[in-house]
Amino acid sequence: LICEAYNLMKDVLGMEQGEMAEVFEQWNKGELDSFLIEISRDILKYKDSDGKYLLPKIRDTAGQKGTGKWTGIAALEYGVPVTLIGEAVFARCLSALKDERVKASKVLPGSSTKFTGNKKEFLEHLRKALYASKLISYAQGFMLLREAAKMNQWNLNYGSIALMWRGGCIIRSAFLGNIKDAFTNNPQLTNLLLDPFFCERISSSQQSLRQVVAQTALVGVPAPAFSAALAFYDGYRSAVLPANMLQAQR
Repeated sequence: LICEAYNLMKDVLGMEQGEMAEVFEQWNKGELDSFLIEISRDILKYKDSDGKYLLPKIRDTAGQKGTGKWTGIAALEYGVPVTLIGEAVFARCLSALKDERVKASKVLPGSSTKFTGNKKEFLEHLRKALYASKLISYAQGFMLLREAAKMNQWNLNYGSIALMWRGGCIIRSAFLGNIKDAFTNNPQLTNLLLDPFFCERISSSQQSLRQVVAQTALVGVPAPAFSAALAFYDGYRSAVLPANMLQAQR
């Protein structure tokens, strides 16, 4: 999600790295306060020995250590839609196809639409979209934990699990304290999105997520994780889904 936010700043808004670093600096002072936002700010500021920014020199291909893959496999085995981690893993797989992507970039057409909106307004949409998507991803993760606990007859303390991640883990953030509070207030909470605190925040930020996803589609900049977040949100809040057609086809 953070990589996609950076890419949208770069390719949609045409921002320079120093300017992007300032945005991450501001984000880290609010509800997005986290280790990953902090180091992203520092990465954007970092210059090589030649005085030029280091980030553009780093090859845009990423592998994985396996944790995302294992989570995706577990999600499929337990039947839980952990779609954001799945998309993040597949985005890494796609990034690894560097030679193919370079060839494809020369023959496959993109969008002719350019961003014409208000830059400051879009950055605020992007901040809210990142927060909303992050919340949705955590909600999915806890759905997986809850289903695994049910199947394996585990008695998990979800609030304590959230606090455990605050110490020495790359996902540590102020956000985890809010998750702990949600499960303290209601140990039987079925989904983080239904907690009053998070329900209020997702309600106030989901429109920004729509603006960001719509803009990425229009200008042709890939944002699979943001898109997956919105698709899950709309699916989860739908009283009726088209699975009846699927059942009829079967």
